[in-house]
Amino acid sequence: MSRSPRVLVVSRLFPPEVSAGAFRLGALARSLVRHRSDVRVLTTTPPEHAPRADDDRGVDVRRWPVLRDRGGNVRGYIQYASYDAPMLFRMLFTRFDLVVAESPPTTGLVAIVVAWLKRRPVVYYAADVWTDGVISMGAPKVVVAIMRFMETTVLRRAAAVISVSAEVTERLVLLRADPSKITTVGNGIDTDVFSPDAAKASEERYFVYTGTMSEWQQPEIFVRAFALIAADEPDLRLRFFGQGSVESELRRLAEELVPGKVEFGGVVRPSESASWIRGAVASLVSIVPGIGYDFAKPTKTYAAAAVGTPVLFAGPEAGSALVEGAELGHSVQFTPDSAAAGMRSLLAEAADGTSERLRSVRVRWARANVSLDAVADRVTVAIAQVLPEQAAKLEFASEHTPDGDERPTS
Repeated sequence: MSRSPRVLVVSRLFPPEVSAGAFRLGALARSLVRHRSDVRVLTTTPPEHAPRADDDRGVDVRRWPVLRDRGGNVRGYIQYASYDAPMLFRMLFTRFDLVVAESPPTTGLVAIVVAWLKRRPVVYYAADVWTDGVISMGAPKVVVAIMRFMETTVLRRAAAVISVSAEVTERLVLLRADPSKITTVGNGIDTDVFSPDAAKASEERYFVYTGTMSEWQQPEIFVRAFALIAADEPDLRLRFFGQGSVESELRRLAEELVPGKVEFGGVVRPSESASWIRGAVASLVSIVPGIGYDFAKPTKTYAAAAVGTPVLFAGPEAGSALVEGAELGHSVQFTPDSAAAGMRSLLAEAADGTSERLRSVRVRWARANVSLDAVADRVTVAIAQVLPEQAAKLEFASEHTPDGDERPTS
Protein backbone atom coordinates (compact mmCIF):
# COMPACT_ATOMS: atom_id res chain seq x y z
CA MET A 1 0.00 0.00 0.00
CA SER A 2 1.28 3.47 -0.87
CA ARG A 3 2.48 5.66 1.96
CA SER A 4 0.55 8.73 3.06
CA PRO A 5 1.45 12.08 1.48
CA ARG A 6 3.82 14.22 3.56
CA VAL A 7 2.48 17.76 3.63
CA LEU A 8 4.56 20.55 5.15
CA VAL A 9 2.81 23.75 6.30
CA VAL A 10 5.00 26.84 6.79
CA SER A 11 3.47 29.86 8.50
CA ARG A 12 4.37 32.36 11.18
CA LEU A 13 0.76 31.98 12.44
CA PHE A 14 -0.71 28.81 13.90
CA PRO A 15 -2.90 27.99 16.91
CA PRO A 16 -2.95 28.83 19.76
CA GLU A 17 -2.37 32.32 18.37
CA VAL A 18 -5.67 34.15 18.04
CA SER A 19 -5.96 35.29 14.43
CA ALA A 20 -7.91 34.42 11.32
CA GLY A 21 -4.74 33.06 9.70
CA ALA A 22 -3.99 30.77 12.64
CA PHE A 23 -7.56 29.43 12.72
CA ARG A 24 -7.53 28.88 8.96
CA LEU A 25 -4.30 26.86 8.99
CA GLY A 26 -5.25 24.92 12.11
CA ALA A 27 -8.42 23.77 10.35
CA LEU A 28 -6.44 22.90 7.21
CA ALA A 29 -3.97 20.78 9.19
CA ARG A 30 -6.86 18.88 10.80
CA SER A 31 -8.49 18.35 7.41
CA LEU A 32 -5.28 17.00 5.92
CA VAL A 33 -4.92 14.54 8.79
CA ARG A 34 -8.54 13.44 8.42
CA HIS A 35 -7.82 12.65 4.81
CA ARG A 36 -4.83 10.48 5.67
CA SER A 37 -1.82 12.66 5.10
CA ASP A 38 1.18 13.16 7.39
CA VAL A 39 1.28 16.83 8.38
CA ARG A 40 4.19 18.78 9.80
CA VAL A 41 3.93 22.49 10.63
CA LEU A 42 6.95 24.80 10.88
CA THR A 43 5.75 27.80 12.85
CA THR A 44 6.68 30.14 15.69
CA THR A 45 6.67 30.01 19.46
CA PRO A 46 3.39 31.74 20.40
CA PRO A 47 3.41 35.07 22.26
CA GLU A 48 2.95 35.20 26.02
CA HIS A 49 -0.60 36.51 25.71
CA ALA A 50 -1.73 33.60 23.50
CA PRO A 51 -4.15 31.17 25.15
CA ARG A 52 -2.78 27.85 26.29
CA ALA A 53 -3.71 25.07 23.91
CA ASP A 54 -2.48 21.61 23.00
CA ASP A 55 -1.46 20.96 19.41
CA ASP A 56 -3.97 18.94 17.41
CA ARG A 57 -3.53 15.19 17.52
CA GLY A 58 -1.86 13.81 14.45
CA VAL A 59 -0.26 17.16 13.53
CA ASP A 60 3.50 17.42 14.08
CA VAL A 61 3.98 21.07 15.10
CA ARG A 62 7.56 22.35 15.26
CA ARG A 63 7.96 25.80 16.85
CA TRP A 64 10.85 28.27 16.72
CA PRO A 65 11.44 31.57 18.56
CA VAL A 66 10.80 34.68 16.50
CA LEU A 67 11.08 38.45 16.89
CA ARG A 68 7.78 40.18 17.63
CA ASP A 69 6.74 43.81 17.86
CA ARG A 70 5.55 45.43 21.09
CA GLY A 71 2.06 44.06 20.53
CA GLY A 72 3.37 40.50 20.22
CA ASN A 73 2.90 40.34 16.45
CA VAL A 74 5.23 38.98 13.80
CA ARG A 75 4.71 42.15 11.81
CA GLY A 76 7.44 44.07 10.00
CA TYR A 77 10.35 43.25 7.71
CA ILE A 78 12.78 42.35 10.50
CA GLN A 79 10.16 40.20 12.23
CA TYR A 80 9.36 38.39 8.97
CA ALA A 81 13.06 37.77 8.35
CA SER A 82 13.45 36.33 11.87
CA TYR A 83 10.98 33.62 10.84
CA ASP A 84 11.88 33.18 7.18
CA ALA A 85 15.65 32.80 7.57
CA PRO A 86 15.54 29.90 10.07
CA MET A 87 12.66 28.41 8.10
CA LEU A 88 14.86 28.08 5.03
CA PHE A 89 17.26 25.77 6.91
CA ARG A 90 14.44 23.97 8.69
CA MET A 91 12.83 23.19 5.33
CA LEU A 92 16.11 21.99 3.84
CA PHE A 93 16.31 19.29 6.51
CA THR A 94 12.63 18.30 6.36
CA ARG A 95 11.26 15.61 4.06
CA PHE A 96 7.99 16.50 2.33
CA ASP A 97 5.99 15.81 -0.82
CA LEU A 98 4.32 19.20 -0.92
CA VAL A 99 4.55 22.47 1.01
CA VAL A 100 1.70 24.85 1.85
CA ALA A 101 3.02 28.38 2.39
CA GLU A 102 0.95 31.09 4.02
CA SER A 103 1.56 34.76 3.22
CA PRO A 104 3.50 37.07 3.44
CA PRO A 105 5.27 36.65 0.09
CA THR A 106 8.65 36.58 1.85
CA THR A 107 7.66 33.23 3.36
CA GLY A 108 6.24 32.12 0.04
CA LEU A 109 9.49 32.98 -1.74
CA VAL A 110 11.61 30.97 0.71
CA ALA A 111 9.24 28.03 0.27
CA ILE A 112 9.45 28.34 -3.52
CA VAL A 113 13.27 28.28 -3.46
CA VAL A 114 13.61 25.28 -1.15
CA ALA A 115 10.83 23.36 -2.89
CA TRP A 116 12.54 24.01 -6.24
CA LEU A 117 15.78 22.57 -4.88
CA LYS A 118 13.88 19.50 -3.68
CA ARG A 119 11.72 19.28 -6.83
CA ARG A 120 8.51 19.54 -4.83
CA PRO A 121 5.35 21.60 -5.51
CA VAL A 122 4.22 24.61 -3.48
CA VAL A 123 0.64 25.62 -2.72
CA TYR A 124 0.46 29.30 -1.81
CA TYR A 125 -2.39 30.31 0.53
CA ALA A 126 -3.18 33.91 -0.44
CA ALA A 127 -5.43 35.35 2.23
CA ASP A 128 -4.44 38.86 1.22
CA VAL A 129 -2.71 40.87 -1.49
CA TRP A 130 0.45 42.21 0.11
CA THR A 131 1.41 44.54 -2.71
CA ASP A 132 -1.86 46.40 -2.18
CA GLY A 133 -1.13 46.49 1.52
CA VAL A 134 2.29 48.15 1.27
CA ILE A 135 0.90 50.65 -1.23
CA SER A 136 -1.93 51.52 1.17
CA MET A 137 0.61 52.12 3.96
CA GLY A 138 2.46 54.67 1.83
CA ALA A 139 5.61 52.59 1.53
CA PRO A 140 8.48 53.94 -0.61
CA LYS A 141 8.38 53.00 -4.29
CA VAL A 142 11.39 50.71 -3.93
CA VAL A 143 9.62 48.73 -1.18
CA VAL A 144 6.48 48.45 -3.32
CA ALA A 145 8.57 47.27 -6.28
CA ILE A 146 10.35 44.63 -4.19
CA MET A 147 7.08 43.37 -2.70
CA ARG A 148 5.45 43.23 -6.12
CA PHE A 149 8.41 41.25 -7.50
CA MET A 150 8.29 38.75 -4.62
CA GLU A 151 4.53 38.33 -4.71
CA THR A 152 4.43 37.98 -8.50
CA THR A 153 7.25 35.43 -8.41
CA VAL A 154 5.50 33.33 -5.77
CA LEU A 155 2.18 33.42 -7.62
CA ARG A 156 3.78 32.42 -10.93
CA ARG A 157 5.96 29.65 -9.47
CA ALA A 158 3.38 28.07 -7.18
CA ALA A 159 1.76 24.88 -8.41
CA ALA A 160 -1.56 26.10 -7.00
CA VAL A 161 -2.85 29.25 -5.32
CA ILE A 162 -5.60 29.31 -2.71
CA SER A 163 -7.68 32.49 -2.58
CA VAL A 164 -10.12 33.47 0.17
CA SER A 165 -12.56 35.44 -2.00
CA ALA A 166 -13.50 36.32 -5.56
CA GLU A 167 -12.22 39.85 -4.95
CA VAL A 168 -8.80 38.58 -3.86
CA THR A 169 -8.74 36.30 -6.89
CA GLU A 170 -9.25 39.28 -9.19
CA ARG A 171 -6.32 41.08 -7.59
CA LEU A 172 -4.11 37.98 -7.87
CA VAL A 173 -4.85 37.71 -11.59
CA LEU A 174 -3.82 41.36 -12.01
CA LEU A 175 -0.52 40.36 -10.41
CA ARG A 176 -0.08 37.80 -13.23
CA ALA A 177 -1.23 34.72 -11.37
CA ASP A 178 -2.46 32.00 -13.74
CA PRO A 179 -6.28 31.86 -13.27
CA SER A 180 -6.25 28.12 -13.96
CA LYS A 181 -4.06 27.60 -10.87
CA ILE A 182 -6.30 29.57 -8.48
CA THR A 183 -8.90 27.90 -6.31
CA THR A 184 -11.27 30.29 -4.57
CA VAL A 185 -12.32 28.57 -1.35
CA GLY A 186 -13.82 31.39 0.71
CA ASN A 187 -13.08 32.29 4.29
CA GLY A 188 -14.58 30.68 7.34
CA ILE A 189 -15.16 30.55 11.06
CA ASP A 190 -15.33 27.70 13.58
CA THR A 191 -19.09 27.31 13.89
CA ASP A 192 -18.67 24.92 16.82
CA VAL A 193 -16.98 27.62 18.92
CA PHE A 194 -18.85 30.57 17.46
CA SER A 195 -22.44 29.50 17.93
CA PRO A 196 -25.64 30.85 19.50
CA ASP A 197 -25.10 28.34 22.33
CA ALA A 198 -22.20 30.44 23.67
CA ALA A 199 -22.99 31.72 27.14
CA LYS A 200 -23.39 35.49 27.39
CA ALA A 201 -20.33 37.04 29.00
CA SER A 202 -22.39 39.86 30.52
CA GLU A 203 -25.97 41.05 30.80
CA GLU A 204 -25.00 44.72 30.43
CA ARG A 205 -25.59 46.61 27.20
CA TYR A 206 -22.49 47.02 25.07
CA PHE A 207 -21.08 47.05 21.57
CA VAL A 208 -18.05 44.83 20.98
CA TYR A 209 -15.03 44.94 18.69
CA THR A 210 -12.91 41.77 18.51
CA GLY A 211 -9.61 41.03 16.80
CA THR A 212 -6.89 43.11 15.20
CA MET A 213 -6.83 46.88 15.63
CA SER A 214 -4.78 48.17 12.70
CA GLU A 215 -4.29 51.15 10.44
CA TRP A 216 -6.39 49.62 7.67
CA GLN A 217 -9.31 49.07 10.05
CA GLN A 218 -9.05 52.28 12.11
CA PRO A 219 -11.61 51.25 14.73
CA GLU A 220 -11.30 54.71 16.26
CA ILE A 221 -14.37 55.49 14.15
CA PHE A 222 -16.42 53.50 16.65
CA VAL A 223 -14.96 55.33 19.63
CA ARG A 224 -15.91 58.63 18.02
CA ALA A 225 -19.37 57.34 17.11
CA PHE A 226 -19.91 56.00 20.62
CA ALA A 227 -19.00 59.40 22.03
CA LEU A 228 -21.88 60.91 20.03
CA ILE A 229 -24.49 58.67 21.70
CA ALA A 230 -22.96 58.00 25.12
CA ALA A 231 -24.72 60.91 26.88
CA ASP A 232 -28.13 59.53 25.82
CA GLU A 233 -27.24 55.96 26.88
CA PRO A 234 -25.55 56.26 30.30
CA ASP A 235 -25.47 52.48 30.94
CA LEU A 236 -24.07 51.59 27.50
CA ARG A 237 -20.46 50.47 27.13
CA LEU A 238 -17.99 49.86 24.30
CA ARG A 239 -15.65 46.87 24.62
CA PHE A 240 -12.53 45.98 22.66
CA PHE A 241 -10.86 42.56 22.63
CA GLY A 242 -7.63 41.84 20.76
CA GLN A 243 -4.60 43.98 20.05
CA GLY A 244 -2.87 45.80 17.27
CA SER A 245 -0.77 48.73 16.15
CA VAL A 246 -3.39 51.40 16.93
CA GLU A 247 -4.49 50.08 20.33
CA SER A 248 -2.60 52.70 22.32
CA GLU A 249 -4.14 55.48 20.24
CA LEU A 250 -7.59 53.99 20.79
CA ARG A 251 -7.04 53.93 24.54
CA ARG A 252 -5.94 57.57 24.52
CA LEU A 253 -8.90 58.65 22.40
CA ALA A 254 -11.40 56.73 24.56
CA GLU A 255 -10.08 58.31 27.73
CA GLU A 256 -10.31 61.73 26.11
CA LEU A 257 -13.83 61.41 24.67
CA VAL A 258 -15.72 58.95 26.91
CA PRO A 259 -13.65 58.30 30.05
CA GLY A 260 -14.61 55.15 31.92
CA LYS A 261 -17.02 53.86 29.28
CA VAL A 262 -14.66 52.02 26.91
CA GLU A 263 -12.95 48.85 28.12
CA PHE A 264 -10.05 46.94 26.61
CA GLY A 265 -9.94 43.23 27.43
CA GLY A 266 -6.82 42.17 25.55
CA VAL A 267 -6.43 38.92 23.64
CA VAL A 268 -8.89 36.22 24.74
CA ARG A 269 -9.63 32.64 23.79
CA PRO A 270 -12.01 32.13 20.85
CA SER A 271 -14.64 30.69 23.22
CA GLU A 272 -14.46 33.82 25.38
CA SER A 273 -14.65 36.03 22.31
CA ALA A 274 -17.78 34.12 21.24
CA SER A 275 -19.35 34.77 24.65
CA TRP A 276 -18.72 38.50 24.44
CA ILE A 277 -20.13 38.61 20.90
CA ARG A 278 -23.17 36.58 22.02
CA GLY A 279 -24.12 39.16 24.65
CA ALA A 280 -23.45 42.28 22.57
CA VAL A 281 -25.94 44.64 21.02
CA ALA A 282 -23.82 44.33 17.87
CA SER A 283 -20.35 43.36 16.72
CA LEU A 284 -18.36 46.21 15.16
CA VAL A 285 -16.39 45.71 11.93
CA SER A 286 -14.52 48.34 9.93
CA ILE A 287 -12.32 48.73 6.87
CA VAL A 288 -10.94 52.08 5.72
CA PRO A 289 -12.18 52.76 2.17
CA GLY A 290 -9.79 53.60 -0.62
CA ILE A 291 -6.47 52.39 0.79
CA GLY A 292 -6.25 49.05 -1.01
CA TYR A 293 -8.45 46.81 1.13
CA ASP A 294 -11.86 47.54 -0.39
CA PHE A 295 -12.18 43.88 -1.39
CA ALA A 296 -11.78 42.55 2.18
CA LYS A 297 -14.49 40.66 4.06
CA PRO A 298 -13.23 40.39 7.64
CA THR A 299 -13.81 37.16 9.54
CA LYS A 300 -15.21 39.31 12.37
CA THR A 301 -18.35 39.45 10.25
CA TYR A 302 -18.52 35.67 10.01
CA ALA A 303 -17.91 35.21 13.73
CA ALA A 304 -20.82 37.49 14.59
CA ALA A 305 -23.09 35.78 12.06
CA ALA A 306 -22.25 32.33 13.45
CA VAL A 307 -23.26 33.52 16.93
CA GLY A 308 -26.32 35.29 15.51
CA THR A 309 -25.34 38.76 16.71
CA PRO A 310 -25.89 41.60 14.22
CA VAL A 311 -22.93 43.36 12.62
CA LEU A 312 -22.39 47.08 12.30
CA PHE A 313 -20.05 47.41 9.33
CA ALA A 314 -18.36 50.68 8.40
CA GLY A 315 -16.47 50.55 5.14
CA PRO A 316 -16.48 49.92 1.38
CA GLU A 317 -18.81 48.07 -0.94
CA ALA A 318 -17.61 44.46 -0.66
CA GLY A 319 -18.14 44.25 3.10
CA SER A 320 -21.31 46.33 2.92
CA ALA A 321 -22.85 44.10 0.25
CA LEU A 322 -22.05 41.02 2.32
CA VAL A 323 -23.71 42.42 5.46
CA GLU A 324 -26.77 43.81 3.71
CA GLY A 325 -27.24 40.98 1.21
CA ALA A 326 -27.21 38.24 3.83
CA GLU A 327 -29.14 40.31 6.40
CA LEU A 328 -26.27 40.13 8.85
CA GLY A 329 -26.84 43.61 10.28
CA HIS A 330 -26.32 47.19 9.13
CA SER A 331 -23.68 48.81 6.94
CA VAL A 332 -22.84 52.51 7.25
CA GLN A 333 -20.54 55.07 5.72
CA PHE A 334 -17.07 55.37 7.22
CA THR A 335 -17.89 58.44 9.30
CA PRO A 336 -18.59 58.84 13.04
CA ASP A 337 -22.04 60.35 12.38
CA SER A 338 -23.08 57.45 10.15
CA ALA A 339 -21.70 54.87 12.59
CA ALA A 340 -23.52 56.58 15.47
CA ALA A 341 -26.78 56.40 13.53
CA GLY A 342 -26.15 52.69 12.96
CA MET A 343 -25.57 52.18 16.67
CA ARG A 344 -28.87 53.86 17.48
CA SER A 345 -30.72 51.67 14.98
CA LEU A 346 -29.22 48.50 16.43
CA LEU A 347 -30.05 49.59 19.99
CA ALA A 348 -33.66 49.99 18.88
CA GLU A 349 -33.65 46.56 17.24
CA ALA A 350 -32.24 44.98 20.38
CA ALA A 351 -34.95 46.64 22.45
CA ASP A 352 -37.89 45.65 20.25
CA GLY A 353 -36.77 42.03 19.76
CA THR A 354 -35.77 42.30 16.10
CA SER A 355 -32.16 41.28 16.75
CA GLU A 356 -33.17 38.15 18.64
CA ARG A 357 -35.80 37.24 16.05
CA LEU A 358 -33.18 37.34 13.28
CA ARG A 359 -30.55 35.39 15.25
CA SER A 360 -31.49 32.01 13.79
CA VAL A 361 -31.48 33.44 10.24
CA ARG A 362 -27.90 34.64 10.64
CA VAL A 363 -26.77 31.41 12.22
CA ARG A 364 -28.24 29.33 9.39
CA TRP A 365 -26.47 31.51 6.82
CA ALA A 366 -23.13 31.13 8.60
CA ARG A 367 -23.40 27.36 8.89
CA ALA A 368 -24.33 27.04 5.23
CA ASN A 369 -21.73 29.44 3.85
CA VAL A 370 -18.70 29.97 6.09
CA SER A 371 -17.99 26.78 8.03
CA LEU A 372 -14.22 26.69 8.59
CA ASP A 373 -14.09 22.89 8.28
CA ALA A 374 -15.81 23.02 4.88
CA VAL A 375 -13.35 25.66 3.68
CA ALA A 376 -10.41 23.56 4.89
CA ASP A 377 -11.72 20.50 3.08
CA ARG A 378 -11.94 22.50 -0.15
CA VAL A 379 -8.29 23.44 0.28
CA THR A 380 -7.42 19.80 0.90
CA VAL A 381 -9.03 18.81 -2.38
CA ALA A 382 -7.05 21.52 -4.20
CA ILE A 383 -3.84 20.23 -2.61
CA ALA A 384 -4.62 16.69 -3.75
CA GLN A 385 -4.65 17.87 -7.36
CA VAL A 386 -0.98 18.85 -7.32
CA LEU A 387 0.55 16.08 -5.25
CA PRO A 388 3.26 14.02 -6.94
CA GLU A 389 2.17 10.67 -8.30
CA GLN A 390 4.10 8.74 -5.66
CA ALA A 391 2.23 10.51 -2.86
CA ALA A 392 -0.86 8.31 -3.09
CA LYS A 393 -3.41 10.79 -4.37
CA LEU A 394 -6.26 8.37 -3.91
CA GLU A 395 -5.62 8.39 -0.17
CA PHE A 396 -6.60 12.06 -0.32
CA ALA A 397 -10.11 11.55 -1.67
CA SER A 398 -12.66 13.76 0.10
CA GLU A 399 -16.44 13.82 0.26
CA HIS A 400 -16.19 17.55 -0.48
CA THR A 401 -15.59 18.85 -3.97
CA PRO A 402 -14.23 22.24 -4.94
CA ASP A 403 -16.94 24.84 -5.40
CA GLY A 404 -14.92 26.52 -8.12
CA ASP A 405 -16.67 29.86 -7.81
CA GLU A 406 -17.05 30.83 -4.17
CA ARG A 407 -20.45 32.10 -3.06
CA PRO A 408 -19.93 33.33 0.50
CA THR A 409 -22.65 35.92 0.33
CA SER A 410 -25.50 33.78 -0.98
